[in-house]
Amino acid sequence: MKGKTIAAVAATVGAALVVGYFVGRLGVPTASNDQAAATASSAAAAPAAGAKDGPRKLLYYRNPMGLPDTSPVPKKDPMGMDYIPVYDGEDEGAAGTVKVSADRIQTLGVRIEPVSKRSLARVVRAVGTIEINERGQHTVAPKFEGWIEKLHVNTTGQAVARGQPLAEVYSPELVSAQREYLIAFNAMKGMGGAGSDAQAGVQQLASAALERLRNWDISEEQLARLRAGGEPRRTLTIVAPAAGVIIKDPPVAGMRFMPGEALFRIADLSRVWMIGDVFEQDLALVRIGSRGTLAVSAYPDRTFPGELTFIYPTLNAETRTARVRFELANPQGQLKPGMYGTVQIDAGAKREVLVVPDSAVINSGSRQVVLVALGEGRFEPRELKTGARGDGFVEALSGVEEGEQVVTRANFLIDAESNLKAALGSFTAASDTNAGGAKVVAHSAVGRVDEVDAKSGVLTITHDPVATLNWPKMTMEFVAANDAIAKSAKPGAPIRFEFVERKPGEWVVTKIEPAAVSPAAPAKPDAHRH
Repeated sequence: MKGKTIAAVAATVGAALVVGYFVGRLGVPTASNDQAAATASSAAAAPAAGAKDGPRKLLYYRNPMGLPDTSPVPKKDPMGMDYIPVYDGEDEGAAGTVKVSADRIQTLGVRIEPVSKRSLARVVRAVGTIEINERGQHTVAPKFEGWIEKLHVNTTGQAVARGQPLAEVYSPELVSAQREYLIAFNAMKGMGGAGSDAQAGVQQLASAALERLRNWDISEEQLARLRAGGEPRRTLTIVAPAAGVIIKDPPVAGMRFMPGEALFRIADLSRVWMIGDVFEQDLALVRIGSRGTLAVSAYPDRTFPGELTFIYPTLNAETRTARVRFELANPQGQLKPGMYGTVQIDAGAKREVLVVPDSAVINSGSRQVVLVALGEGRFEPRELKTGARGDGFVEALSGVEEGEQVVTRANFLIDAESNLKAALGSFTAASDTNAGGAKVVAHSAVGRVDEVDAKSGVLTITHDPVATLNWPKMTMEFVAANDAIAKSAKPGAPIRFEFVERKPGEWVVTKIEPAAVSPAAPAKPDAHRH
């Protein structure tokens, strides 16, 4: 019995020494068949992640930046970042699918919600500012020269009614025109017994004087008062042409004005415009006549209905947006020009569609992805084709089915993990087959770098005999699998490297590391291979 125990202990120690030898010699697991079998055997013997019969087994450490590099021991990458531990059970599943342990799910705060059907309205959101309705603006600009005698309205923002007196003005030209008209008018009345030619001449003079006053925008009411009084008025009353508020600084009493000078500007604010910006991709959803509601921060508990009346014909090349005009009623004057607001434009009637929460959608620019929870901590990325948006949900045209669970929180972290696994999987698959689809066998050797062609990535290496290929010591050319391998190769440095035959006669170095061995002696001339 004692002898059997000693034998078992000896066998265990021997196995440990063998494993330690290969780990120390090879550094990290390779793609060779023997090593793959050993890894599979070790993974099968290890307890599953989270199993109750023992702690999780640490498989290896992976590169934190997603590079296809692993290590059996903790280490740092060239940027000083720690390699990430990978435990048994966390690397299972199909390419792209990731398994996350229960404690990590809790730490990340993962939240899932079901894919469901709901009534969704197509809504386009636009942001912009409140502006004065251009159709409701009026300017008071006399067509004659004069002076302000008296002001009835002298404050910016003051409300005025249509026909309300604004100012009393004096103009020598206006007084002369009134006198000419009165003379002609009185003469026309006193020439009842004169000849027809004389009456016609006086009537023409009276009509010309009257037309001159009318051209200066003298109202018929003021002309009637002029004819009734029989004396020219020294001043003329300027009245408001429309109801509204004064939006320009009014004139000052006593000031002189010239023909065409704007004395008052009046704006009707009972209807205002909201000029908003609609993104280019939403332009097909909006049309003239669409209804919508406006929300402003000044009145968070209120919305203002309105109608889209115009889509501007040009697009802003910098913001990729088009301007639209939204007209709103403003009878109480709550909407002030210059206010910032957000309008939701109805782009279609409500309909029942399959939706996912908008927080579940990861937009990578070229595609949109959701993470589907498969249960037991497994998550699968799915490409999603989306449609309308509204009320915090996105229409799912394809990619998911009703009842499936999608991740709505911490999905970016899980997606990064999934992309890393897919990248590692594709790298391994690419390394396992050559251009013809045949199985690729990895070989390893020790040698010395003789020359590096950085432009073509060709390495000239003098290597020791390669037992797996029955090669003697020789000098030959290899192709670096990537730029990192080509840059790490330094002429004259002893190396340990791995290589595969990508296609007949093309040998590719897939891994290279310094070797603490004596540099290989130069090969004989007849052993040189190209």
